[in-house]
Amino acid sequence: MNSESERREKTLKWLYGLQMHGIKLGLTNIKELLRRMHDPQKNYPIVHVAGSDGKGSSSAIIAAVLRKSGYRVGLYTSPHLLNFNERIAVDGQFITDDEVADFAAALRPHIDDMAESGLSCTFFEVITAMALCYFREKRVQYAVLEVGMGGRFDATNVVTPAVSVINNISMEHTEYLGDTIEKIAIEKAGIIKPGVPCVTINPEPAYGIIAAVAAERGAPLTRVQASDITVKQNTAAGPVFDYGGEEYRVAIPGRNEAKNAALAITALRQLPEYADRIAPHVHEGLAAVRWPCRLERQPGTEVIVDVTHTKAGSDGLVTDVREIYGKVVLVFGVLKDKDVEGLCRNLAAIASGVVVTQPVTERAKPAAETAAVMRKYFPAVETAPTVAAALARAVELKEPGEMILVTGSFYTAEGALRCLGRTSY
Repeated sequence: MNSESERREKTLKWLYGLQMHGIKLGLTNIKELLRRMHDPQKNYPIVHVAGSDGKGSSSAIIAAVLRKSGYRVGLYTSPHLLNFNERIAVDGQFITDDEVADFAAALRPHIDDMAESGLSCTFFEVITAMALCYFREKRVQYAVLEVGMGGRFDATNVVTPAVSVINNISMEHTEYLGDTIEKIAIEKAGIIKPGVPCVTINPEPAYGIIAAVAAERGAPLTRVQASDITVKQNTAAGPVFDYGGEEYRVAIPGRNEAKNAALAITALRQLPEYADRIAPHVHEGLAAVRWPCRLERQPGTEVIVDVTHTKAGSDGLVTDVREIYGKVVLVFGVLKDKDVEGLCRNLAAIASGVVVTQPVTERAKPAAETAAVMRKYFPAVETAPTVAAALARAVELKEPGEMILVTGSFYTAEGALRCLGRTSY
């Protein structure tokens, strides 16, 4: 290994080692780090996207439409599935390992200096700063930023965007965000900035919270009503839907993707260049968007991989699977902090067989505990020690023509992709 390779490896090891600092909500560190980097986020317009369900899809759709409209677009999302580099992309190209090492090396002296003053940056704070600096370096004309967790104290909430977007809010990360929809909505609404347009699709009670914050900050609020979206066809290639008197198709499967797309379209309409430059390319962008592991059938297999991990998300997943595929053999692994009861209750309804496993993370719920919950709703549950073993057993259980659905966590999805030989998407 040459000296340059060694430098890169050491820098990457240092970067990933920051994950031991865990989660610390607050904006003091990220503001100081960005100040030292001359505030890269002030160099390009931003679309800022929060929510519990669908925020990644909406972010990907917005970025796809902007790209088709001729803009150079940065996209920052989390978590990743297979490689860290997936989190930071410009025009669909992921940041390279060398670029990660270079940008981490540029940030490190400031981070070390801050740590000596008692400001220890977390992994997410550092990679958020990295993304914002990378977008400046790449001279993006728009950046789309997905909130990591919550909103008010999330590291991305240092930007003043062109438009703020708040997708569906459901119960999640309750130890950090609060134990009611109202409390979580307050955190998500924290991304609303004075005078900046905000778009949301939330019903009550979350909508009332968002509306109150928007009014207080003088932010024009546009509400997408679910009743204004009509899904005409729900297919494996993505839904065809009517919205605002126009028909669209988005290339991400699932009825909820019609809602995510309608929210994205409405957000794009708030941008000053919409009528002249963006509107002619909306259909093209929706057809071109790619967002993996959302009811995604893996090429050449009878395996569908999905990252649904909330009860609300599983409501839609169950409807979609029933309409598109019928009964499936379920491979299910979940984290400790999720609504396992709600997920099991929903998913059992579409299962012809269930193999419960445990994804590879310290946050995973043990397979035996998950299986005990699932047996309330589907008695013939089997367990497997790994996702690979669970997939192998599911292949044995399924009938000819039947599909296997892997879901419950990003970590479970990752295990399935690696088992199927995927190294990137």
